[in-house]
Amino acid sequence: MVKSPSKPLTLQEFLKLPETKPASEYINCQIIQKPMPQGKHSTLRGELLSAINEVVESQKIALAFPELRCTFGGGSIVPDVAVFAWERIPLDERGEVANVFQAYPDWTIEILSPDQSQTKVTGNILHCLKHGSRLGWLIDPGDRSVLVYPPKQQPELLQESQQILAVPDLVSGFQLTVGQLFGCLKL
Repeated sequence: MVKSPSKPLTLQEFLKLPETKPASEYINCQIIQKPMPQGKHSTLRGELLSAINEVVESQKIALAFPELRCTFGGGSIVPDVAVFAWERIPLDERGEVANVFQAYPDWTIEILSPDQSQTKVTGNILHCLKHGSRLGWLIDPGDRSVLVYPPKQQPELLQESQQILAVPDLVSGFQLTVGQLFGCLKL
């Protein structure tokens, strides 16, 4: 849902607004509320978070966050999964994970919801890549495909179950095929 106030809000004004459920994002002076996650979306997000963090967290390589607000480059987005290199995770004065992330994720993962605009979600991935992200994934549960967006390269469409999904070099120990990704949807 796009909300158009009578006068466009600045990013700073947007960030002062109360959080919405589901989250709203701010891109190009527009406020767009994300759709409510449904079963396939939630399952894929949960499985990805667990699988990525299982490989990278104990070695302090990176950390995957669910639905984390990332504010950078004049926008504020909430990727379904945002992966940050360990040394780039913002910390507060106690040395704990900060509440506010004013940085791009190293790896951004979006899972398309049935009524969501693929163009809008792709725009969020491109915004991340423009500002320093190492990789973006757009997962489409409807057609069991993944568009992989490497920076400054042509995106790659993966649909065959045996195809291995590209990951950023920072999580090189993590490997997943298209079939494994969508296999988590079967009980």
